[in-house]
Amino acid sequence: MTSPSAFSRPTRCSSIGHVRAGRSGVPSVESRKRLGNIGNFLGKASILRGMENEKIPTPTPRASRVRKTAVAADAPPIVQHDPTPVQRRPFLAGEMPVKTAAGIAVIAGLIGGGAGVAITGLTGSTFRTVVQPQVVTINGTSAASVATAVASKALPSVVTIEVSGSAAAGSGSGVIYSADGYIITNNHVATLAGAETKPTIRVTLSDGRLFPATIVGTDPILDVAVIKIDATGLTPVVFGDADSITVGSEVVAIGAPLGLQNTVTDGVVSALTRSITISNKGNGFNFDLPGTNQSALAQDLSLPVIQTDASINPGNSGGALLNTRGELVGINVAIASSGSSSGSIGVGFALPATLVKRVATDLIDHGSAEHGRIGAMVSAVGAANGVIGAIIRDIDPGSPAEAAGLAKGDVVTIFNGVTIRDEIDITAQVRSLRPGDVATFTYVRGGVSHEGSVTVGSLE
Repeated sequence: MTSPSAFSRPTRCSSIGHVRAGRSGVPSVESRKRLGNIGNFLGKASILRGMENEKIPTPTPRASRVRKTAVAADAPPIVQHDPTPVQRRPFLAGEMPVKTAAGIAVIAGLIGGGAGVAITGLTGSTFRTVVQPQVVTINGTSAASVATAVASKALPSVVTIEVSGSAAAGSGSGVIYSADGYIITNNHVATLAGAETKPTIRVTLSDGRLFPATIVGTDPILDVAVIKIDATGLTPVVFGDADSITVGSEVVAIGAPLGLQNTVTDGVVSALTRSITISNKGNGFNFDLPGTNQSALAQDLSLPVIQTDASINPGNSGGALLNTRGELVGINVAIASSGSSSGSIGVGFALPATLVKRVATDLIDHGSAEHGRIGAMVSAVGAANGVIGAIIRDIDPGSPAEAAGLAKGDVVTIFNGVTIRDEIDITAQVRSLRPGDVATFTYVRGGVSHEGSVTVGSLE
C-alpha cells in the first residue's frame, strides 16, 4: 500500500514538476497508468514506478566534483611561499565610501567616563576639560555622512592646547604639522593674545596622551604660532589646495570649543577672500579663545580669511577647517558675535591654509615670518567718489607704492586679483605676501581705471 506520508510532501519528478497526492492520499489506477505512460515516454518510468512501492527510495547523494587546477603546458613549476601579511593602504576621505566610514572607530577624547573633571594646570591654574570615551561608534550606516569620513581621517591630526601664565589661562586647538611634533596654532592661543611671553603649554592628542610644549615661533601679524612637543610617529594634517573649495563648498571644523576636545561641526564656505580686523577697541571681530580677552593686543590686525557657517566657538581657535577630502583648507581664528552672545552665530573665520603653511615654514626655519609692505597710507573711500576701494592718503618717499606709480588720491579697487572694498582688504592682502613678491593692481585716477604692478617691500 502506498504510504500517505510519501505524498504529503513535494516530490521531484524529472522536469515535469511536483506530483502531489489527491484528497484520499492514494492515486487512482487510471492516474498511475497515465503517469506511467508519460514516464515511459521520457525514459524515466523507473522514477514513477518507485511511487508504487511502499516507500520512496532515498536517492543516493552525488559525490562532490573535484576540480583539478588547470595548468598551462609550458607553465613553470609552482613555488610555495610562506604567507606574508598584506600591507593595505589606508582609506583617504575622498576615496572612502560613506558606508565604509560608518564602520571606522573615531578617536574622540580622553580615556574615561563621560563626566567632566577639573584638571589642574602645571602652574596651578585650573583648566576645565571634559573627559570623553576614547572611541565613538557610528550606529547604522544610514547615519554616516561626509563629516563622518572627514572626522575619521582628520581627528588624529587635531590637538587640544591648554595655556597658563602668571596672570591668565585659556585653551584652544591646534593641528599637527609634522610627525616629529611640530604643531600649528594661533598666536593668540600660544601667548594668550599677547598677555604671556613665557607661558606653560600642555597639548592633549586625540588619543588622550598629554605632552608639555614649547614655543618655536610666533607671528602676531597674521596670528600664527608653531609649538613643539617631544613625540614621534604623529599623524600630520594633509594640506589642501586653495582651489579645492569655493563658495558653497562643504567644510568640517574640528577643535575644542569650551575645552570639549575633538568636537566636529560642519557647514559651508560662506565667502572667500574676506578680510577682517581684530581690535581691542571693540570695533573689530573677536578671537574665540575662552578664558582670556584681547586687551593685550599691541595693534589691530588685518587678516585675510575664509568665512564659514560651520559652528565655531571659543576654543576652536587654531583648529582645523577641512574640505570633504579631509584636507586642511583653513585654521580657525575668529568669530563674529551679536550683542551679549559670545558663541557661534554662524559667522566664523579661518586663515587660508596655504598662507598658514608659508608662515609656519618661516617660523620653523627662521623663528620669525616675513610680511609685505608697499608704503602707502590708505583708508576706505567716501561714497562721494562714486567708486568702492581703498583711497591712498599718503605715500612714503622711495616706497614700493611710489615706485609703482601710485599717487595720493588714487583709489585701489583690485589688488593681486582680490576686490578691494576698504583699507582692511588691501592691508590684509599686502601683509600676506612675502617681500619681493610682485602683485598686480587696478586703481582709479580722475575717473579713469588703470592697471599697474608693484614689487612688495618688507614690513620691518
